[in-house]
Amino acid sequence: MNEHLLSVIVGAPAAAALVVMLLPSSARLGIRLASLLGAAVSLAGSVAALVGYDKARGGLQRAEDYPLVPALGVHLRFALDGWGGPLLLLTGIIIVAGVLASWTLGKRDKEFFVLLLVLVSGVFGVFVSQDLLVFFLFYEIAVLPMYLLIGIWGASHEVRAAGPFAFVWKRFKVGDKQYAAMKLTLMLLVGSAAILVAIFALYLQSGAHSFDLGDLAAARYPRALQIAAFPLLWLGFGTLAGVFPFHTWSPDGHASAPTAVSMLHAGVLMKLGAFGVMRVGMVLLPEGTRFWVPVVGAVAAINVLYGAFCAMSQTDLKYIVAYSSVSHMGVVMLGAATLTAAGWNGAVFQMVAHGIMTGLFFALVGLVYERAHTRAIARMGGFGTVMPGVAAFFTLACLSSLGLPGTAGFVSEFLVFLGAWQGGHLFWAIPGILGAFVTAIYVLKATRAIFWGPGPSEAFHDLADARRTEWGALLILGTGLVVLGFWPRLLLDPIDPGSVHHLARILAEVAR
Repeated sequence: MNEHLLSVIVGAPAAAALVVMLLPSSARLGIRLASLLGAAVSLAGSVAALVGYDKARGGLQRAEDYPLVPALGVHLRFALDGWGGPLLLLTGIIIVAGVLASWTLGKRDKEFFVLLLVLVSGVFGVFVSQDLLVFFLFYEIAVLPMYLLIGIWGASHEVRAAGPFAFVWKRFKVGDKQYAAMKLTLMLLVGSAAILVAIFALYLQSGAHSFDLGDLAAARYPRALQIAAFPLLWLGFGTLAGVFPFHTWSPDGHASAPTAVSMLHAGVLMKLGAFGVMRVGMVLLPEGTRFWVPVVGAVAAINVLYGAFCAMSQTDLKYIVAYSSVSHMGVVMLGAATLTAAGWNGAVFQMVAHGIMTGLFFALVGLVYERAHTRAIARMGGFGTVMPGVAAFFTLACLSSLGLPGTAGFVSEFLVFLGAWQGGHLFWAIPGILGAFVTAIYVLKATRAIFWGPGPSEAFHDLADARRTEWGALLILGTGLVVLGFWPRLLLDPIDPGSVHHLARILAEVAR
């Protein structure tokens, strides 16, 4: 099994989905246990892969190769590098927490868990694929189930139409779950089309007759091709990462998605976009990266501030977390744009830290909404007296979001801002730091309004705290934030060799 560990990690959720499909719809407990087992196997495998990664040797390890279409050079190649290990762990944590958070789901639970498991199998595949075409196929497998998960199990909400374009909002039914699902799918498919164009351009130009990432990285591409292809990859993958101004699908998708889907959406799927920009765009196209990186950094700085100010102006709790994710993903892209080891380490660490934090946020928002039947902050107050556990974990997530020392959020933001300073990008670091300041304002304000203000009104005096499996999701995610805050080397030790290796190649290629 150790020789095929990565295949087990990728395949376990898919196998669990097959088992769930074969179970009758009436076997509600069996459906949940099979889903939890598939998620737990992948999590255990991810822990084993990360612990067994030889940090001193670095590079690709645990390689597996299964020919798919040898005539075209397409292989199912899996391997683990210093970036993939932490992101596998993140995905394993989020899917286990997501299954636990969905334990009480009452509507078409069989189909829901099948789609959820297929989606996460695609996510695992992206982080270990070393064949670019297979990488793209897993990417699509991870994205496309979102349409059904939001369109069927999501929730519609009222968005008041205002301003000169109010008639457009009414015409397209902004706030409806079908609108959110369709908008998400169409925008991400346009991004996927751009990615596919760039992939075939690199394949044909490389002359390697292979989609292997190592072979494509070793090829020399004309500078003009790199400059033309890089924005296709940056904006193609960046649409999923919430890059401004192609982020607008994300808040609507978050607000309409069910709890577990929001957890995976913000916690993992947005990381696929950032990972694709760094692992494919920046590593394969060094000269294109150098040419476009000023734009990437400037847009990332806009992301940080724009997302933070939008979050501060929201009155719906889910929209606050959604726009906060846009801001925090800007920190990831800011770190990537620095082209420094500290910045890249911070970017990958931020993917994990933000994934756990936002997963915890959405799990908590789901609990609050399930009990209070509202996400309007103005209607809440004093929930800490009746939901002390939820209040404690929500406060922890807020403290990590604003970058409090001792939480995972502080480590990642510190490294990104350090990388910006080392790279001479002071004008990127300043907006990033201001974004952290604005984040502190809106998260503390929201936390106080919901949990620590005056006691709850008569309508909310009997709210219940988390119970049974709900505690599992909160404890897993909350513990992750604290452990990574006090022991960042757990992830930074494997991340750093990968960052150094990729950066050395980029700088060497540019210097030629």
